[in-house]
Amino acid sequence: MSNNSVTDENRTTEVLGPSVVRRNAGWIAAVVILLVIIADQWLKIWIKTHFYLTEDFEITSWFHLKFIENNGMAFGLELWNKLLLTFGRIFAVGVLIWCLVKIVSRYELRTGFIVSVALITAGAAGNIFDCVFYGEIFNNPMPPETAVLFPPDGGYASWFEGKVVDMFYFPLFDFYWPDWMPFCGGQYYEFFAYIFNLADASICVGVALLICFYSKDFSLAMAKQTDKLNDDKDNKNEK
Repeated sequence: MSNNSVTDENRTTEVLGPSVVRRNAGWIAAVVILLVIIADQWLKIWIKTHFYLTEDFEITSWFHLKFIENNGMAFGLELWNKLLLTFGRIFAVGVLIWCLVKIVSRYELRTGFIVSVALITAGAAGNIFDCVFYGEIFNNPMPPETAVLFPPDGGYASWFEGKVVDMFYFPLFDFYWPDWMPFCGGQYYEFFAYIFNLADASICVGVALLICFYSKDFSLAMAKQTDKLNDDKDNKNEK
């Protein structure tokens, strides 16, 4: 093989390599999103049809499955109007998907960064299904009865007003504050009393990865997108 042929092959590899890597990263992101959503919804449906509301199953002293529902944000927080929150989630997922489509074509961004954004996207999308569909497809009986999927008498709420299902509970430790402590003396305290679901965990893991390992990729992606927007604006002005 001539030296020219070797050079041509190397050039072809350099040209095609980033494209192949980006295509693989795109597929990885799609698979991550699909797997997280499927696992999240399967677990939620199983919990809702096998646990009555507030039922607590102790796996270990520090890890429980406890079924609760909430109208609000991650970890049971309730800050906004329900419909506003649901449509806000839908808008946020749309923006995240748009960002993913943009960044998968950037070969200078690492695959781990794309996976991190995919985890955040999947987590945000997972809770949307609860809000949009669960009010229509589940009833909401009083304990100790468990919910029925597609009940003959209809669901417990209208479209977009379903409640989010949470189940992971980690009561790592608890104690009473000493009586001499100002403001909280003598009060009971439980470390990490929040109850959350797989979608919440996916968002938290994605954000943690971005902060700990991919902050430079995030900055680079933002800079590239800003430059592109400025270039587009300049081109429009020239026309």
